[in-house]
Amino acid sequence: MTWQIRCRPQQFYYSIRYHFVPFSPFASYLLLFSLLFSHKWRKKLNKHFFFLINVTEEIIYQSKQISRKERVWLLHYPRRTAMAKTGVFDSDPTAIAKAKELKREMRKFLIKIEDDDDLGVQTIDQLQDALSAFREATMRKIAKSSSLEMLETTLPCPQDFRCPLSNELMRDPVVLASGQTYDKLFIQKWLSSGNRTCPKTQQVLPHTALTPNLLIRDMISKWCKKIGLDTKNQFNSNLVNEEEAVTRSDREIFNSLLCKVSSSILQDQKSAAKELRLLTRKGTEFRALFGESPDEITRLLNPLLHGSNPDENLQEDVVTTLLNISIHDDNNKKLVCENPNVIPLLIDALRRGTVATRSNAAAAVFTLSALDSNKVLIGKSGILKPLIDLLEEGNPLAIKDVAAAIFTLCIAHENRSRAVRDGAVRVLGKKISNGLYVDELLAILAMLVTHWKAVEELGELGGVSWLLKITRESECKRNKENAIVILHTICFSDRTKWKEIKEEENAHGTITKLSREGTSRAQRKANGILDRLRKAMNLTHTA
Repeated sequence: MTWQIRCRPQQFYYSIRYHFVPFSPFASYLLLFSLLFSHKWRKKLNKHFFFLINVTEEIIYQSKQISRKERVWLLHYPRRTAMAKTGVFDSDPTAIAKAKELKREMRKFLIKIEDDDDLGVQTIDQLQDALSAFREATMRKIAKSSSLEMLETTLPCPQDFRCPLSNELMRDPVVLASGQTYDKLFIQKWLSSGNRTCPKTQQVLPHTALTPNLLIRDMISKWCKKIGLDTKNQFNSNLVNEEEAVTRSDREIFNSLLCKVSSSILQDQKSAAKELRLLTRKGTEFRALFGESPDEITRLLNPLLHGSNPDENLQEDVVTTLLNISIHDDNNKKLVCENPNVIPLLIDALRRGTVATRSNAAAAVFTLSALDSNKVLIGKSGILKPLIDLLEEGNPLAIKDVAAAIFTLCIAHENRSRAVRDGAVRVLGKKISNGLYVDELLAILAMLVTHWKAVEELGELGGVSWLLKITRESECKRNKENAIVILHTICFSDRTKWKEIKEEENAHGTITKLSREGTSRAQRKANGILDRLRKAMNLTHTA
């Protein structure tokens, strides 16, 4: 039997609803059922399938001429078919073949039902068995998927089961003091942000206690079982980190801001960049959204990629947002650093941004270089030179961030030679000899001194005298340790400095004192210097 249908699905429904149903509701369902498998209507059904399913269920519910047994198996079938139509079986070739085989079998039964006036009970039982097999196959496929989004595209979630804050199926429904029900994860987040009103009614809350809504929870559980969703993971609220919960509204705000920041209107770019800066500073959910795709980071940087003179405020907000994103986790650090636009923009910000921009750019470099793989990648980019130039300027707002960035980068041995080549020893020596930021800069110099050229430059700069002064006068054990480490390397690399060190030891006993009272590392280095001096003295007497 073939139908030539040339009307819209809605029009077709009304024809069935008001002409066929009063006379033969069971035949009306079979007509719709056959339509689902019509090859010519396959593309149309992709768009209107759920409309037809809802229509079919309404027909069955309202009809008093269909027996209870018929109603049960008729209602079980349509939404399972929806899964097959909308891609539940798309990824599994075996499931696809099984689904096609079951469809062919059911089509044969339908033709037999349509042609046979005297329908036997055996035929109905066979069709019911085929439908049950198809249902089980669909249920198995659903159980393998934990994606609520896929299920909601095929099975719309009842509105009463959605959290008003997230608009998603509630995992752990709780009742607020206002009497409204929310998902515990999201209402706790709302309350922890300092809010003391009900999000839905705006009523001031007398208290913030949360009471489990067992009734709604039980209803959601039954609904999940009905559609074949595994509730074991669904109701385990510990699987989701409260701080990183991303709502649909968060995602919508995020996408709209990225669209604005990528627009050609400067005012829109500035306002969106400012908002993204604030959002990524306050909460982790927006930082996590940037970590979902490298494209989102490129969209953020888009306003700075065009034009040689970016707006100062826009540049500051974008660079600070990059810093906030990088703080989140290692995945974000990797994504940000591997984006080909990030490091060049940070270099540009270090060279010609405002003081706040340059400071935040240095802090971003420090954060990104926490990953070992990023250290080498950043070092190769030539970013050490603008960092050292900024260090030489000595702006108090930026110098600590710059020192931290240089120190972290120089943990990688490849970057130490680059720092020495770019003039780091001269800048560090000048600052330390003037007593500026000794704690931070002396630690960097202790790493760089392993390079032979750094030892030469320190000798030319008269570094031994102020290193001995730090060792003698500083009250900080860490500074004394770093100073004696540098002196130890100089002592074993440059014999011309032995005399100055020996005179200091004879006059003040500085190194001997440190060998007794310093840190374990400082004691080892001090004893090494003393042994070296004793051997040199013995050689002189022997000669």
